[in-house]
Amino acid sequence: LLKKVDRNLEPESYESYRKLINIEPDGTKKEFVIYSVKKGKDQVATLFLSPASDKGRSTLRQGDNMWLYIPSVGKPMRITSLQSITGGVFNNADIMRLDYAVEYDVKSIEEKGDLYLLDLKAKTGEVAYDRLTMKVDKKLLLPTEIEAYASSGMLMKTLRFKDIKDFGGGIKRPATIETDSPLYKDFKSVMLYSGLKKKEFSDEVFTQGFMSRMEELRK
Repeated sequence: LLKKVDRNLEPESYESYRKLINIEPDGTKKEFVIYSVKKGKDQVATLFLSPASDKGRSTLRQGDNMWLYIPSVGKPMRITSLQSITGGVFNNADIMRLDYAVEYDVKSIEEKGDLYLLDLKAKTGEVAYDRLTMKVDKKLLLPTEIEAYASSGMLMKTLRFKDIKDFGGGIKRPATIETDSPLYKDFKSVMLYSGLKKKEFSDEVFTQGFMSRMEELRK
């Protein structure tokens, strides 16, 4: 079931465009536009297109390992899953998400009306969240809400999946993900998908040496 949810959210290999919006308690917004590519189950790379201050930055994820490339620095730096390169409620693991089935085991499944309730446990201590509770629409086999917990049992954030959209090529999924966290009171972050399509990439794209050349993929 979890593998079906993964594939319904995204093809195994794809490219996508997303807008990330961080909303502060006073209503101030900061927006980022990101181009992302994924290959297989655990390779993800992203390129920042805007704002101007972040343009050209790229990130790479290979399994549990993550790097950030900043053009002015000129070499990749290691980053962690719980940090946030965008400074909002979404952390690096949310932005460079792997398949849920890669990182989590399903501990239990309940049925509640139109939903499946999945209790997921991290396979290793390297995963950003120790446990997830996922509500899945029975008919669409897509998540509607995910609560993410630390190993202490504390709720770290809630992700809400909204606005089912047809992206073409058989991909029909939520175009909006909203998140908030008791750790960041009154802060909110939103992820908007504007494009998502199946695409194959060479292994070279997911190497540190390619991080400065990500723009080439968009030509």
